[in-house]
Amino acid sequence: MLKVGVLGAGHLGKIHIKLLLELSDVYEFVGFYDPSDANATAAIEAFDIVRFESVDELLDVVDAIDIVTPTVSHFECASKALRRSKHVFIEKPVTETVDEAKILTGLAYEAGVKVQVGHVERFNPAFQQAVPYLKNPMFIETHRLAQFNPRGTDVPVVLDLMIHDLDAILSVVKSGIKRISASGVSVVSDTPDIANARIEFDNGCVANLTASRISMKNMRKSRFFQKDAYISVDFLTKELEVVRMQNVEGEPDPFDMVLELGEGKPSKKILFDKPDIQDTNAIKEELFTFQQAIVNDTKPIVSIEDGRLALEVAAQIVEKLKTSEAIVVNNK
Repeated sequence: MLKVGVLGAGHLGKIHIKLLLELSDVYEFVGFYDPSDANATAAIEAFDIVRFESVDELLDVVDAIDIVTPTVSHFECASKALRRSKHVFIEKPVTETVDEAKILTGLAYEAGVKVQVGHVERFNPAFQQAVPYLKNPMFIETHRLAQFNPRGTDVPVVLDLMIHDLDAILSVVKSGIKRISASGVSVVSDTPDIANARIEFDNGCVANLTASRISMKNMRKSRFFQKDAYISVDFLTKELEVVRMQNVEGEPDPFDMVLELGEGKPSKKILFDKPDIQDTNAIKEELFTFQQAIVNDTKPIVSIEDGRLALEVAAQIVEKLKTSEAIVVNNK
């Protein structure tokens, strides 16, 4: 049984604790550490669990650690764990800076342990069901819109929200990046609250991403366009729509929807598919697969390299946003 502990008992940390306790057939939950007495008291009252007095004391008695602390402390917590050869699950973004992520990657390699990054949308059942349909998409459009919540405004919306879609896109588009452009606006906080980024890949694919934390309603939707297919993934409602076209062979069925493309070109039959999605808890799924990667000695589904790549692209977008803001200020 894998002994696990949690660092951080805030809102998300308590969710992780609850799910790890539910995964009692694969994890032995040892306890948690949080410097906040209020967070600790709430966790103890909710789950009747042990609070450790320090990060080091908790690391002494676990095989793996689940880091659900503010991003600014990810590097310190993870580096301590890796230097003790502990397996690490770490919430997104993997670290505050790209340099920190590179150092952690090296530490993980030296320690020979598993590190998984909490890009939870990879485990969204709608996205997982969509992946087999995604064959070389050439245009991708994403919208991740959220109503305002003061929690999370300590980082740009790119690192808070857009990074989810960056990771999903980078897992699908296996190509280098040629160019990034971005613009954004700071409305209620000190960093952009709404941002748009355009990523051009070496293989010709273009991704257009929009993220907002000041919207009137929530939306988490991605659309993928590729040769003879359109795939729409709704991460919020966990729904998938697939529209495909295939050449008409012989006489079409009278009930088929047929697209005539002109003389000398084959007619296309349009196929609509809305697969049934079995609802799952994505956080629980990612925590389970982390344990499976450890016991089976396999690569985590979202590796530290994946987390670092998403952060690198996000950091480039943040820099582009700073440039666009500076241009606006200078033109006033």
